[in-house]
Amino acid sequence: MTTPFIAHTWEECPAINSLKLLSGKWKANIFLLATFGPVRFNSLLRQLPSANKQSLSIALREMEQAGLLDKVIVKKKPLHIEYHLTEKGRSVIDVLRNLENIKIQYLAEPGGMA
Repeated sequence: MTTPFIAHTWEECPAINSLKLLSGKWKANIFLLATFGPVRFNSLLRQLPSANKQSLSIALREMEQAGLLDKVIVKKKPLHIEYHLTEKGRSVIDVLRNLENIKIQYLAEPGGMA
C-alpha cells in the first residue's frame, strides 16, 4: 500500500499551486472564451461587462506569465493584439469542464450545492 503525498507546506501542495492558476478575477472566463479562438482585449471587455480594464489587464498578464496565454501582435491595419491559449492553457480547459460536470451532477441531486 502506498502512502498519499502530504505536503508539509501550502507552497508544496500541487493541488493548491494548480488552483492558483485558475484563481483571480476573470481568469476562468478568459479561459472559456479563449477556447473558441483568439481573444482581443476590447472583445473581452464587451463580453465581460462587469470587468474593468485594470482587472482584465492584470488577469491577462498573470496568465501570460504563467504560460497559459500567448500575446500575439497582429501587424494588420489597424495593429492589434490577440491572446491565444498555449498548450498548457488548453490543458486547463479539461479541468474547468470537469468542475462544470461536478456542479451539474450536484445540482441534479436534492440538496445539492447552489
